[in-house]
Amino acid sequence: MPLYAIPFPAIDPVIFAVGPFAIRWYALAYIVGLLFGWWYVRRLVSSQSLWTGAAPLTPTDIDDLFLWAALGVILGGRAGYVLFYNFPSFMANPTEIFKVWHGGMSFHGGFLGVIVAVVAFGWRRKVSGFTMLDLAAAGTPIGLLLGRIANFINGELYGRVTDVAWGVVFPTDPEQVPRHPSQLYEGMLEGLILFTAIVWLIHRRKALARPGLVAGVFTFGYGLVRIFVEFFRMPDVQIGFLAGGLTMGMLLSVPMLVVGLWLILRAKALPTVPVAR
Repeated sequence: MPLYAIPFPAIDPVIFAVGPFAIRWYALAYIVGLLFGWWYVRRLVSSQSLWTGAAPLTPTDIDDLFLWAALGVILGGRAGYVLFYNFPSFMANPTEIFKVWHGGMSFHGGFLGVIVAVVAFGWRRKVSGFTMLDLAAAGTPIGLLLGRIANFINGELYGRVTDVAWGVVFPTDPEQVPRHPSQLYEGMLEGLILFTAIVWLIHRRKALARPGLVAGVFTFGYGLVRIFVEFFRMPDVQIGFLAGGLTMGMLLSVPMLVVGLWLILRAKALPTVPVAR
């Protein structure tokens, strides 16, 4: 191993196993991320000072929303991976589609799945879809942080070859060369930093009183970060680089920039009004 590479931490992707049953860091990241989002969104709707008027939902409503959001993440994330990243392989082996424990989730697919789930939930409860998207966006970044850490532990979605001092040789890399730990770049940017920005907007700038603003900042911010990190991350081997050196991650993130900017401009143009239930 080159002297300038950081040794990969020997962390078993499986936390513990009892017979055929195993708990993996990847699954735990999803579970803890969803639970944190549930807890934080409950706090938001419990804090009347964050809203102009009454909060549109109660903590009990958020308990119900949690199941909808979880299904949206899992079903959308899996469907997105199947359709966007490995469709021919799954068509050749359709039963693999349902083996989520083998890995393979798409953020962009999960993003679309959550949008459908929370907007449908809001429609049933007569709450603005923009407000529902704001709440979903507020609870998402920490889940992204945990998910990227799990990607790092699994030695998957690693970066391009590098000579930086913090390059890592991943045991899953057949070339065994130092690479950017792009999973950690993503976790820091789309997880911790984006969450910090959203918390500041909500608690210091009363952003929830402008429906769509938090969702717009999250969507635009994620798209920008993902395109940036794609310059350091290796594309999925079954897809490779697209025309002009672009990647699938970049391509799927461009619409997020457009939609996110539209949400921000729309929200900023609106007067601050009570979010009616």
